[in-house]
Amino acid sequence: MKVKRLPLLVALLSALAIAPIQAQTVAAEPAAAAVVSYSPANPGPGWYSKLVNLDFVVKQAAIPKVDGVLLIDSRPGARKYDLGHIPTAINIPDTQFDKLAPTLLPADKSMLLVFYCEGYDCILSHNGAHKAEKLGYTNVRVFAEGFPGWMAGGNLRAVSPAHIKKLIDEKAPITLVDSRPKERKYDLGHIPGAISLPDSQFDKLAAQVLPADKTAALYFYCEGVTCVLSNNSALKAIKMGYTNVSVVPEGYPAWEKAYGAGPTAAGAGAAAAKAPVIEAGKESGSISVASFERIYKEAPDSVYFIDVRDPAEVATGTFKGALNMPVSTLEKNIDKLPKDKQIIFFCGAGSRSGEAFDMVKLYKPEIKPVFLDAAIKWSKDGNYTIKAN
Repeated sequence: MKVKRLPLLVALLSALAIAPIQAQTVAAEPAAAAVVSYSPANPGPGWYSKLVNLDFVVKQAAIPKVDGVLLIDSRPGARKYDLGHIPTAINIPDTQFDKLAPTLLPADKSMLLVFYCEGYDCILSHNGAHKAEKLGYTNVRVFAEGFPGWMAGGNLRAVSPAHIKKLIDEKAPITLVDSRPKERKYDLGHIPGAISLPDSQFDKLAAQVLPADKTAALYFYCEGVTCVLSNNSALKAIKMGYTNVSVVPEGYPAWEKAYGAGPTAAGAGAAAAKAPVIEAGKESGSISVASFERIYKEAPDSVYFIDVRDPAEVATGTFKGALNMPVSTLEKNIDKLPKDKQIIFFCGAGSRSGEAFDMVKLYKPEIKPVFLDAAIKWSKDGNYTIKAN
């Protein structure tokens, strides 16, 4: 019997010998480093001591611009500020503070200066505040939550005229809206490609001229930081359900100063008259591939390109500047089709674009669209191949 118990005894002794080693191994493992989260209650190293909260900044960022206060975005210009900032803020990147401060900061050293950047983990605004104080400014504050905190609070995003210029040059799919009176302002000069939707007529005209896709990018502008029309219209668009809404607070005056006067109503009419003639395709109501490509390359602003595929398909590629109105939603949104320029429907194979044409012909015969009867494939780099059916 003793011999039979020997293996069990050996196993028990082995386990007891190993246990301390395992315990030592576990005890030797270092504890995970705690993540430090900075906040006004727990300021980070180098933070400026005088902070303000979101409610304070909302009051200072009002339009018309508040006198006696200057909001300063300390983030890089092209990568951050141009793409989105707090309305009325100017851009003094921390890396260029010494160069730009003498010309951009006010002569009045008692003016309220509010610096911000990219949130609690961003030191740039605190750096700017310290530098401003060294220059003799006596009323300096930092909004530590920064632009992320501004957006999290449900406030409007502002973009710069430079960003709008970039989007226009890239023929990005945007809807740029001029909220000023049409005859007295828009017709005398506007940002190229902008549509006229006066704030006073927003409720009447918005459903007709704004895209059906509520995720479409909308950019509103008017007559500068003293003009409330674009802000008013942007908020109305959000109430309609649009989710990608921005304002250009500096508006047309800043555009004109940076890039020259925009087209007038008469000039726009002349440009439309010079647009390439639409040549018919094989199917009744269609446009030939050659004519379509000529217009797309030479005068894309002279027409509306409307992609009638589903949004998931559009996300894989489409023509720059095209609006998206899925054919499945076209009938209920048919009154929203734009009427100021020629409409060209297209899809990926020609069937749905033809269906869209037939639907408009049936329900809105006063609109005269055409459709592209062709197979189209887009690549990731934005190029495409097109073949007539």
